[in-house]
Order: sequence, then structure tokens, then C-alpha cells
Amino acid sequence: MSKVKKKKTGYDSKISKEDIKFEKIIQFSGYMFLIALILFVGGWILFDFFLDLIEIELNASSYAIILFTGVNSAISFALASKIKDNRNEKKKLYFDWLIGVFLISMIAIFAVSVYQW
Repeated sequence: MSKVKKKKTGYDSKISKEDIKFEKIIQFSGYMFLIALILFVGGWILFDFFLDLIEIELNASSYAIILFTGVNSAISFALASKIKDNRNEKKKLYFDWLIGVFLISMIAIFAVSVYQW
């Protein structure tokens, strides 16, 4: 009889399918925020700088969109990686993420309103 060792796979049997779906949903939201950021900034660069069709001015609302989508993309990717490392603290990390996104959104709204005022 040959002695063959089985290779360990990256999939742990203790991980439920719901945990994997949860991580993928958070990563997907990070990709959606990143795509929105790339489309907005890419369209701005394409239409304003290269084609010179329209002149887009960087005002408070466009700055807030860039800031909001960029920060939320980074936070979503960070949450997905933290949950992958610590699956036991999934609920605490998710709650902290919700509070963080809420606070960042409120700060962005207040900063734009103060700038407009």
C-alpha cells in the first residue's frame, strides 16, 4: 500500500456557507463602491481633460461623492479581510463597521453642508 498524504485545502470544515456568503457580499459591496468611484473619476477625466467636451468643476458635492465612495470601498475590503481572519468576532466587527460608516457619512454630510454654507 502506498502512503499518500492528503493535501489540506483552503476550505475549513468549521466554516459555514453563510459565513462565506457574508464575506463575499461585503467584498461585492466594496467592488461596487470601487467601480462607482472609477466610473465617476474616469468619466470626469475622459470628458473634461481628454475630450474637452464639457467642463466639470470639482465642487463640494463631487468631492463628497469621491470621498464617500473611496472610503466606503476601503472600509468594505478591510471588513471582509478582518472577518476572514476572526470569524468568531463577526457580529462585533460588523456592528463596528456599521457605526463607522454611519459616522463617516455624517461627517461627510456636515463637512459638505458647512462648505456650502
